[in-house]
Amino acid sequence: MSTNLPKDNIIRGSDKEVTQFFDRYFTKSLNYPANEVDAVVTFFEKRGFDNKAAIAVATALLQQAKIDNIKIFRLLDTLKGLDEVQLSVVVGEIINYNRSRTSTLGYRRTETVDKLERRNIRV
Repeated sequence: MSTNLPKDNIIRGSDKEVTQFFDRYFTKSLNYPANEVDAVVTFFEKRGFDNKAAIAVATALLQQAKIDNIKIFRLLDTLKGLDEVQLSVVVGEIINYNRSRTSTLGYRRTETVDKLERRNIRV
């Protein structure tokens, strides 16, 4: 590493700890048991989610379960009965709760009624 600073100012052991402390200052550390993380990731991988997507969804669900004080296995049991579309809607809602309001997820629905036919109906 090349620098114009004196050698005493190069980040060393204790300096790294201070840097890491301030890098994580505004974030709360959350810890989860490994079996819960593996179970949630596997749950979504078995339902067709990509590995990275399963990890992202598992992170959001684990965080929301901890906030709501619900056991994650109880939450997974309620999600087992849902089909793919229902599961996607529930996951989208949970992810939206954990995102800022300016970047929420949504769904586009195609309109099934033709506007020309709608105009010709008399009531």
